[in-house]
Amino acid sequence: MQGEVLVAIINNPGDFRILCEHSWYRIPVSSMEKRLKRRWPPQWLAFYQTKVFGDEAYSVRYYAEVRHIRQVQRRDLFPNEPLNHPKQHKTYYQLLLEPLQTLPKPIFSRRWRRITFICSTWEKLKSASEINDLYDDSPLEDRLWAELKRLQIDAERQEWVTVDDVHYFLDFAVYCSAGKLDVETDGDTWHVGKKNAGADNRRDNALKTEGWRVLRFNTQQVTEQMSDYCIPIVVKNIHRLGGLSHENAAPKKTMLHDTPGQLDLF
Repeated sequence: MQGEVLVAIINNPGDFRILCEHSWYRIPVSSMEKRLKRRWPPQWLAFYQTKVFGDEAYSVRYYAEVRHIRQVQRRDLFPNEPLNHPKQHKTYYQLLLEPLQTLPKPIFSRRWRRITFICSTWEKLKSASEINDLYDDSPLEDRLWAELKRLQIDAERQEWVTVDDVHYFLDFAVYCSAGKLDVETDGDTWHVGKKNAGADNRRDNALKTEGWRVLRFNTQQVTEQMSDYCIPIVVKNIHRLGGLSHENAAPKKTMLHDTPGQLDLF
């Protein structure tokens, strides 16, 4: 099996009942156009359950194959809702699904994080051990993530941060006991030119104002200087920020052991 996987959000029991009993899920057309257009349509849906699901919260446990997608208005999906419902005329993609299946092992979020949609692949869905393994945004990110994970440097991929009503997605957010670290992998194509450089500058200034320390590594550094430049710089900054911080656990120092060798979706 193969194909595009979209990890979607289930944040109330009513939507989960629809999944189980009627085998469909809805995505606002506006959300697809903003966040998902490049990877649309998915062949599979997997579902991230939020805090209302108790013991199953903050994890991906269920998935289903997409058999058909159609565009409908909310009043067609929920004909019994009041006519004055504020979202009555909102347009959705209704994804009609095969019966729900259960993953062999749940995919957990270590920090009980809030996510938007995650674009992934069948291979990553089947091999992921935690939520950060699912992201499939760029080979550079995958390469750095593999090394951070190998060295047990806890990071959150594509962390959603809001500064002055502007939303930013951080490639890697590293939470330390005395500060926060944003690590970016800058692909050469995307980040060249005055326009993109200016956007990066405004973004960095906004994040720094909110207490983030920003590191940027280019393609050559990630592909050729991972062990002798990228990781040592990350580790040095973690140490200067007091070591890694973990919820419900004491902060720890990161050691460089063997380096040389919810949006409104519904």
